[in-house]
Amino acid sequence: MECISVFDMLKIGVGPSSSHTLGPWRAAERWIKELKEAHKFNDVEKISVDLYGSLSLTGKGHATDYAIMLGLSGANPETIPTETITSVIFEIKNTKTLRFNGEKEVTFHPETDIIFNRKFLPFHSNGMQFSATINGRKIKSTFYSIGGGFVVKEERTNHKRNVQIKCSFPYPIEKGTELLKFCNDLNKSISEVVLENEKSIRPIETIDFELQRIWNTMLECIYIGCHTEGNLPGGLNVRRRAYDTYQTLKSDLPYNSPQEWLETIRKTEVKFRQILKWVSCFALSVNEVNASLGRVVTAPTNGSAGVIPSVLMYYMVIENHEADFNHIKQFLLVAGEIGSIFKKGATISAAMGGCQAEIGVSSAMAAAALCELMGGTPEQVLVAAEIAMEHHLGLTCDPIGGLVQIPCIERNAMGAIKAINAAEMALDTDPKNVKVPLDKVVATMWETAKDMNTKYKETSEGGLAVGVNMSDC
Repeated sequence: MECISVFDMLKIGVGPSSSHTLGPWRAAERWIKELKEAHKFNDVEKISVDLYGSLSLTGKGHATDYAIMLGLSGANPETIPTETITSVIFEIKNTKTLRFNGEKEVTFHPETDIIFNRKFLPFHSNGMQFSATINGRKIKSTFYSIGGGFVVKEERTNHKRNVQIKCSFPYPIEKGTELLKFCNDLNKSISEVVLENEKSIRPIETIDFELQRIWNTMLECIYIGCHTEGNLPGGLNVRRRAYDTYQTLKSDLPYNSPQEWLETIRKTEVKFRQILKWVSCFALSVNEVNASLGRVVTAPTNGSAGVIPSVLMYYMVIENHEADFNHIKQFLLVAGEIGSIFKKGATISAAMGGCQAEIGVSSAMAAAALCELMGGTPEQVLVAAEIAMEHHLGLTCDPIGGLVQIPCIERNAMGAIKAINAAEMALDTDPKNVKVPLDKVVATMWETAKDMNTKYKETSEGGLAVGVNMSDC
């Protein structure tokens, strides 16, 4: 059975896209590792990269070319100072030279050595082929970015299920029914079952450290987004709205860090309109950072990175002022498990399933996690996830200009609000009366994805992407 950890679903990386930026970046790293293991790295004379399908069609807007160059240069998306990215790319373009894995210089012309092919490879919409010239002969390796920063090779993967990671969890889970059975048999909550699985592959100290690091990254991302003014890069001239909204909501209390800032928000006025604005502000802030090549957490993707942190922030500053790391841990464990169920049974790739695979899944993850924190039973937690996804079914991916901005940024705010609403509805629901179980909505989402026209799957060839021209903006 496919084994997906919480840390596979929640990865720290650089925006704007997990499948179009982080995935190609990681693929470049894997290709370098392949060359080194084959003892061919030192003999490479020239390199080039072919991008196919969705990676090609929206690659420029998603900074796929940047990610390729940074990955080939040996930069780490988790640690690279994001403010240096543009200067690194400028130097490569200006000198026509790339320092391969930071070790050896090779001639590299980005405009000709990164080739954008409109053709789709049969295995997956997001295909890329790395080529190295050694002694005048080319060797090639093909990778696929299948969503959420996951990268696979065709020959090592089951086509229908995109199986990438295999291990042996004590409580293997593929469907919601299996998760509920373990909860009932063990008399544990969903987060407790997930934690037992995580403990089977890493020490509890590592789990806690990494979950704290994920939350710190999320909180810092919200903080940066709320304190950064101006327009987003890319040509659409989209004005950042989180900053403007925050100015209308903030108090006069002083703060010197993201955590201190969180404490000041807890002391602000709470009315329904303010809650809506705060949640939207948190979600917008994350995805504005994402659109600016900032550091975010895939949740489960970069394009949907704002939903989970904004809902968790909502719980911490509105619902429970005493919330601490234990609540954060519980929330992220539940969210990660729900995301893995969607990945196993359907997809988290917009290139495969449209935006329902990103915002829909993230809303389901957040709804489920919030429901458990609010006292929901395991059955109610799955009801929350089902409600959230049910009302995202069929959502298309049609980014204007191939940029992760319109309608992507606003959709995170909408997904967050839906998640909170879904959790509240689930808490008032008797699971015995539910007509649509989670597994049915996962299967329906996958069927909807397969039926969806390709032009609505992150290709920018339909919907708003053609209905609104760059010139209109």
